[in-house]
Amino acid sequence: MITTLSGDTSRLLSTVDFVKEQDTAALLPLLFPGLDGPELRTLVEHCRFSHAAQLVFPADEAELRSMLTACGLVPALPPGPSVVVRERLAVRHRRRAGELNVGILRPPVVGVDGGHRTVEVFVLTVPPGSDLDAVAEAEREGQHEAHVAFEVVAPDPLVLRGLCATFARYGATADGGGYNPHENGTVFYFGAAAEAKVGYRRVELYVPGDHRDVLSAHLAEHRSRQPAETVLRLLTGAWTTQALAAFTELRVPDVMDGEGGRGTGVEELARKVGARPRNLATLLRYLAMVGVVAEGRDGFRLTAVGALLRAGDQGSMRALALMYGGPFYQSFAGLGHTVRTGQVAFEHHFGENHFDHFARDPELAELFDQSMAAGSAMFDPVPAHPALTAAAEAPAGATVVDVAGGNGELLGRVLAAHPRLNGVLLERPHVVEAARRRLEDLGPRCSFLVGDFADVPASGDVYVLSRVLHDWDDEQCREILRHCARAMPDHADLLVVERVLPADGAFSLATAWDLHMMCNVGGRERTADHYGGLFADAGLALVGRTPLPLDGAVLHVRKAARSASVR
Repeated sequence: MITTLSGDTSRLLSTVDFVKEQDTAALLPLLFPGLDGPELRTLVEHCRFSHAAQLVFPADEAELRSMLTACGLVPALPPGPSVVVRERLAVRHRRRAGELNVGILRPPVVGVDGGHRTVEVFVLTVPPGSDLDAVAEAEREGQHEAHVAFEVVAPDPLVLRGLCATFARYGATADGGGYNPHENGTVFYFGAAAEAKVGYRRVELYVPGDHRDVLSAHLAEHRSRQPAETVLRLLTGAWTTQALAAFTELRVPDVMDGEGGRGTGVEELARKVGARPRNLATLLRYLAMVGVVAEGRDGFRLTAVGALLRAGDQGSMRALALMYGGPFYQSFAGLGHTVRTGQVAFEHHFGENHFDHFARDPELAELFDQSMAAGSAMFDPVPAHPALTAAAEAPAGATVVDVAGGNGELLGRVLAAHPRLNGVLLERPHVVEAARRRLEDLGPRCSFLVGDFADVPASGDVYVLSRVLHDWDDEQCREILRHCARAMPDHADLLVVERVLPADGAFSLATAWDLHMMCNVGGRERTADHYGGLFADAGLALVGRTPLPLDGAVLHVRKAARSASVR
């Protein structure tokens, strides 16, 4: 044990000396040979050398304290949990993550340049006689967790993507990462360039906050070099859907505290929702792995992601979880039938199209309308669109016509943002009643029209088609657009809200929804050029495109004659 401890202490002491001696501008070219000039200055501007890391294996806290003292380090004990390293060790050694009590310490170190840095010490306690001895020896040999790290100064997604791209350009390779909810930080790991002139073979970018949107592409690149693991992760995606649906159906999110609140023990949660504690614990551990809940010493609490599954909260996505884990989950089992025959899987499974199926079941219809509103974050910028702000400034006032506007989520936002606008919502009978209840506070400013696309009224100044055209094939879309064109006065604008397929094959939610629409409604997502052709066929012209959250877009459309005269 004395020899083992001495070896860990020696490695840790070397790391301390390295941190003291290096600085950002000198270290980056050593890690990425060839990096100089403007790109080096850009990296130095946006990130700074923050620490180097070692994984050590004391038998207990007393040995850890002795080791740190020998290296001149004075940290606060005990260590906090290290989620990312624990998961990496679990995968590498085929262990359950719960067996690996990995902690993290960050004692401060002052560099020779006066810079304040840290030594990151990962701690896996290995008691005498533990079956973790083999893990410790393999890690000492492989030095998989030893790395140097840079902290991103301004955690902006564009800056972060640029840093990752520059690292890759100079030979770095994606090597995993993760989000640590305990400290609200996101970690990007890279393999150093093959020509690197330092002993550390891994580089970390640490970014304060939750940046899992950027991290997802980084992890996908890492997994692309591990095809068997990639296939397994892809195949188990259905388990995540059902885990989210079960979590929501049991109303577990409604009895949990969110970030910053107290954790709740499994026994208490199980009692509140009527579940078996052991089975609920298994579900919660899985959801912790995918970032929906966080586990602490006092139990489980919701992350910002999990909080979106609460009932009644602003922006709740509860209905989507129940819909995607329910009817649409069942119909997706027939995706192969759709690809083979062209028949919509939903109709093959349920014996009717999804509009008729939902309309016959009031509870299901309400759930569907709620699920449509659950993606309302896409709508946040829409009321500020120039066509709507211009209409709101018209001296005589103006009217917005929301065609197939669902329960009025988008129209309500527009009218709330522009008190001088009036609105008309066109929908099916049962949906109109739900919209009346939702928009009753608007009083006479909003009227309701029961009908279908042939009943688009001719009184509008701005017409809206929000997530409508993707439900239909091209010929039906042309017919819908012709109805709108016939109803639109010459001065009117049409705003089409849809996800637009990227022309270059880049990652987009639109690509996922293209599969969903084909399988469940017989519709499709389209590129901007494809939409432009459909508009032209109806005597309309695409004059602008504005991006929205969740990979959405507003397509600004006018009558073709007006568009030509403006040019």
